[in-house]
Amino acid sequence: MDGRTTLARTVRSRYDALASDLGGLDQLSYQRRSLCKRAVWLEALIEQQEAALARGEEVNSGALTQQTNALLGLLKTLGLDRVARDVPELHEFIAKRGQK
Repeated sequence: MDGRTTLARTVRSRYDALASDLGGLDQLSYQRRSLCKRAVWLEALIEQQEAALARGEEVNSGALTQQTNALLGLLKTLGLDRVARDVPELHEFIAKRGQK
C-alpha cells in the first residue's frame, strides 16, 4: 500500500502507536514487528465488520468473534502494558544533538 488511502494512514498510525507503547520500534524484534502489523490489520478488519453491523448489514458473528479472539491473542503476546523507554540524562541528550 502506498500510504495515500485513509485506511493505510490509519493502520500506519496505529502501528506506530503500538510500537511506541511496546518501547519503540528500535526495541522490537522482527517477530514483534510482524505481530504488530498483523494486530493493526486485524483490528481494521474487525472495525470494518463492526461498521457494517452498525449500518444494519449482516455480519458473520462467528468470524467476528474468532477475529476478536485472535486480536486478543496477538495483543497478549505483544503485551498489554506500555513499556517505558530509556531516556538519557538531559546533558547527554544535548551533547549528542550537538554532535550531529
